[in-house]
Amino acid sequence: MACRFRIFLLKGWMFVLASLTTISAWGATDQIINPQVDRREIVIPRIDTEDFEPGIFMGIMSVEDFGTQAVYGARLAYHVTPGLFVEGTYGHTEVGETSYEKLSGGARLLTDSERKLGYYDVSLGYNLLPGETYLGEGLGFTSDFYVVAGVGSTDFAGNQRFTVNLGTGYRLLANDWLAVHLDMRDHLFNMDLLGENKTTHNIEISGGLSIFF
Repeated sequence: MACRFRIFLLKGWMFVLASLTTISAWGATDQIINPQVDRREIVIPRIDTEDFEPGIFMGIMSVEDFGTQAVYGARLAYHVTPGLFVEGTYGHTEVGETSYEKLSGGARLLTDSERKLGYYDVSLGYNLLPGETYLGEGLGFTSDFYVVAGVGSTDFAGNQRFTVNLGTGYRLLANDWLAVHLDMRDHLFNMDLLGENKTTHNIEISGGLSIFF
């Protein structure tokens, strides 16, 4: 009888040990399958979704045969899609003397009022390389490299001249409503002031600011 009791007691201890081993293994497996992971807080950049972008610019414009002078103006862009936009521009400059005028010792091809050059155009633009620009560790800004092409008119030397403009630009968003621009444009129009009717290339390089609303 005592022998049977010892066998029963031994089987009981073996059952308890087996149960504890199974529970321990289950807990270990459960820990591997479902680890506790700390969630990382994600901050989504706040960028306004407004489509209108008015701005001002200032720079230099090289008018072929008339030298390089300061230029200033304003632009208004409407963003049709995240990549495509339409832009209207007005600019103004005053040209200097040609080499002929400087060498002739007093001859003047244009009056003072005719030396004022104003242009306006409507262009189609496309953002080629949208991305981010980093100016230091942890200091990143949304930016775009874009191209533009359009047509318009240039008021110069007493005539309205049909103008084609081609260019590139770089836009950097300082925050969710203010952008900084760097632009280069080529304004092409016909001119015959020096006795030869030719297509002139008039390069403009400018920087400016714009806002979104």
